[in-house]
Amino acid sequence: TKWNTLVHTADIVPEVVRKAFKLAQMEKPGATHIDFPEDVAKADLIALPIPLKDEAHTPYPTEETLGIAAKLISDANYPVILAGNGVLRSRASESLTNFAVKLNIPVATTFMGKGAISDDCPLSLLSIGLRDDDHISCGFEQADLIIAIGYDLVEYPPYKWNPHKSKKILHIDVTPSEVDAYYNVDMEVIGKISETLDHLSGMVRIKETKHIINILRNSVTEECKTTRDDKSFPMKPQKILCDVREVLKPDDILISDVGAHKLWISRMYPVYKPNTCIISNGFASMGIALPGAIAAKLVCPERQVIAVMGDGGFLMNSQEIETATRLGLSFVSLIFHDNSYGVIKSKQLNFFGRSAFVDFSNPDFVKYAESFGAKGYRVESANDLKPILQDAIKQRGVSVIDCPVDYSENIFGLSKKSINHTKVGAENLQP
Repeated sequence: TKWNTLVHTADIVPEVVRKAFKLAQMEKPGATHIDFPEDVAKADLIALPIPLKDEAHTPYPTEETLGIAAKLISDANYPVILAGNGVLRSRASESLTNFAVKLNIPVATTFMGKGAISDDCPLSLLSIGLRDDDHISCGFEQADLIIAIGYDLVEYPPYKWNPHKSKKILHIDVTPSEVDAYYNVDMEVIGKISETLDHLSGMVRIKETKHIINILRNSVTEECKTTRDDKSFPMKPQKILCDVREVLKPDDILISDVGAHKLWISRMYPVYKPNTCIISNGFASMGIALPGAIAAKLVCPERQVIAVMGDGGFLMNSQEIETATRLGLSFVSLIFHDNSYGVIKSKQLNFFGRSAFVDFSNPDFVKYAESFGAKGYRVESANDLKPILQDAIKQRGVSVIDCPVDYSENIFGLSKKSINHTKVGAENLQP
């Protein structure tokens, strides 16, 4: 947690609770913890509560820092933007897009930053962080300035994209940069992200920039085309995500659990609006998707919500179907069913040439769902999934879809063909 404390006496309860909420809501938001002993809980309290004030005001960036930042960008021959989850938290996606388009600067997002810029924008480099050579295919290796906006080091460690500690870095966020040997910033602009970008877009000297070939974007686009009509069964994860994307509207919400499917979602699932693809990263928690879908539906009851999870992650929190049913919520749980912990198996095979203790059996997911009062579906061919999804999102209540998946192409979320394509392209990159 961000902060925790032990309450020793009853008279400090109001200020402790107030502080816990204040710290939890400050950037970067997170949980706080109060240890509340039973004897203190029984004590009498004669104290006035401390009222919650408005949120703390984010400072404005200074003219001096804006001027230095503008010069850094103007002097760069090939700047690249790395957008993180802070852009989404700050509701700064529109400002980021306007900034990138006006200055003709390509944008890569972290997994948690998906949606910061629409994936149909030509300047979108899609999401980075799946493979160690992503920084090559996204152009980071050729970049002479990385503009990190709303970026947290845990989202994509800087040693991955700045391995030689040679990059100039401009840090734009509402909080100062963290100290890291590979994240040694040349300038940081602290303040509201949207206002910072709006100011900078009018200060930077605009010039034509020849971007390198977008190898990653091209390879992902090509793979989407080749797998859209794939009829193999069990289904390839690329095909499953194509069907999900076709069924969901741009404003609908996908919640990703943690597992092999998360890596495929991060790379292959296009996102067009902010906060419509929620991915747990960093200390990523298996089992997040079901309670995450409950939260998403409570916050946005007018939108369709699909929780995508593996069979392992589903069983870690499947009891939350009862919670969702009791609350009268309607959403879809889509299970990538392969009877194993896919990412762990992939890593074991890569490191040791064999796997161990990652395979397991599952219950009948249709009957399991029905036992909670939910509706269960079973996908039995590649043609089944799309009509099942269309029917499931119309249902009142929770729907659970059991979809067998073929993870034989798993290499940390990319197919062998796509990886070979990326490697070949990266060898021939020309500025």
